[in-house]
Amino acid sequence: MSSDPADETRAVAERYARRAPPGRYSMLQPDVWQTVQERQRAMLRLFHHQGLTDLPVLRVLEVGCGAGGNLLELLRLGFDPAKLAGAELLPDRLAQARAVLPAAVTLHAGDASQLPIAAGSQHIVLQSTVFSSLLDDAFQQQLASAMWRWVAPGGGVLWYDFTVNNPRNRDVRGVPLARLRQLFPQAIITHRRVTLAPPLARPLCRLYPALYTVANALPLLRTHVLAWVGKPNNHPGGTG
Repeated sequence: MSSDPADETRAVAERYARRAPPGRYSMLQPDVWQTVQERQRAMLRLFHHQGLTDLPVLRVLEVGCGAGGNLLELLRLGFDPAKLAGAELLPDRLAQARAVLPAAVTLHAGDASQLPIAAGSQHIVLQSTVFSSLLDDAFQQQLASAMWRWVAPGGGVLWYDFTVNNPRNRDVRGVPLARLRQLFPQAIITHRRVTLAPPLARPLCRLYPALYTVANALPLLRTHVLAWVGKPNNHPGGTG
């Protein structure tokens, strides 16, 4: 694999262009809203467990913010738009985010790993299914190191991604927990498995949406991890 960041960013753009039509991920699909609501509940429990209860004071940066859906979720939860920021590689997705988000939300264009974000300036750096689209190990590490550098001591990376490979999609690969620990070797990681395997969730939810909860009770059928990658309060800085 190439270790040139420019090569990987071009490849990411090509991978996203080949993805399934947007309707596959529409909230009108019962498996999608079941997945989103489950993830939201798990995220709220994580915030509570980490003592992140004064949401309006928290500074948050999302890497790969796409069309702004996750940032909109945070706004609905009570985060301050002036303390939210997103970074997006693809211009069309960034334009969609700008169209729906308040002007107070800062949006950055281009390769997130190259952004001039001050070290220790963010309480939370968020990524959602970004790393599974990065197939170059060196580029993954470069981005992870930048994210870790931006996190303030006592804050963390909020991570949501799948852990298993999809044999039908060569444009993605799972990021297992062992790899997550490699990417953030100085972190204290807490996690929980979430999200019923999509190939199973889709037919079950077409039959009867409540079957999602029934099948998802079996941890072995969950394909994603929601993790808090915490930076200790006494941490002197990032990984470089």
